[in-house]
Amino acid sequence: MAKKSAAKKQTKKTARKRVKTLARADSPKATLEVRAPIPLSAVLGHEKALAQLNAAVASDRLHHAWIFHGPEGVGKFTAALAWAAMLLDPTSSPGLTGVYQNEPGSPTQRLLASGTHPDLHVIRKELARFSSDAKVRDSKLATIPKGVVEQHLIEPASVAPVMKTGSMVGKVFIVDEAELLDRSPTNAPTQNAILKTLEEPAPGTVIVLVTSSEDRLLPTIRSRCQRVVFGPLGDRAMETWMERAGVDTGGDERMWLLRAAQGSPGRLLSLRDAGAYAWHLELDPMLAEAARGRHPLALGATMTKLVDDWASGWVKLGEKAGENRSKDAANRAGVRRMLSLVAEHARTGLSDPGRSAHALRTIELVGRAQQEIDTNVQMRMVFDHLAAGLSARG
Repeated sequence: MAKKSAAKKQTKKTARKRVKTLARADSPKATLEVRAPIPLSAVLGHEKALAQLNAAVASDRLHHAWIFHGPEGVGKFTAALAWAAMLLDPTSSPGLTGVYQNEPGSPTQRLLASGTHPDLHVIRKELARFSSDAKVRDSKLATIPKGVVEQHLIEPASVAPVMKTGSMVGKVFIVDEAELLDRSPTNAPTQNAILKTLEEPAPGTVIVLVTSSEDRLLPTIRSRCQRVVFGPLGDRAMETWMERAGVDTGGDERMWLLRAAQGSPGRLLSLRDAGAYAWHLELDPMLAEAARGRHPLALGATMTKLVDDWASGWVKLGEKAGENRSKDAANRAGVRRMLSLVAEHARTGLSDPGRSAHALRTIELVGRAQQEIDTNVQMRMVFDHLAAGLSARG
């Protein structure tokens, strides 16, 4: 029994030493930039989710594992970061309305704003770049490898927090894009690896899995977590967000972006940065022609070229920044944007009795095209199939 106790102490000592090593100035945690959190009260459009989180804190029985899920780009990670900032701050307390707030200029908030708080851990696929394992370091950034999770979640979650502040929790781990945790059809080494940590983390630890594809998490993971739903933002919240973010575009492009973003600030930025409005202007005449039952010969090739050019540019930008970006992942992201654009074009016809049948069929074809991409059908073939289907008489 004494030997087991000594071995356990030695294991914890080794883990603490490992965590101290990771906290050095040249560590991945110091290198990977995490934006400063905003106050929880400044999170837009998610009143129900924020009320659920506030109630959990007020109950004095705060669960240790959470899933924040909803569409891409609606503010899940922003909310997770804001909640972590509140949980880690000993100045946090309920205000007159019962909503928990912290002092904006507190020492904890200054550490968080500078990205140097030692007990906030953000796990992203990009941490693979700084792995001590060359195989992990040189891998394409398409998943969150097991080595990253071991180094940045499992090991530091097993030891005491660095700071002793008297805050509600001692450590917060946020896994961004948690659906990218390695999982294959036959096994799930990374997701299985975190099960024990999710079930029994060290006291005072909170883990938040942020995902837009909750179904890609194992049922055993989902069963261990409390779930918080984040939906699309309403029009007023989107307008407010655009003002705060300084998104300044022309009138026609602004209106198109707001409509195409479907309540997702992240999606709006992605569409703007990808030049999707220019895609819309180029493709709109061909999509309109297809809707009239005439097959535009250049449609499939044009969609393929637009996505390929964008993906190639994104990979080259990564190379200039020293990043090993995946062209395949970029192509898939570009295809998603393109399919969303086609679906958005169709949605404008849903309220028109003369166009609604074609609009519904287009949305169905878009879903089928996404399934083809998910089963590794070549992009050009997917777009050719889609173009042919759009012009076929239903």
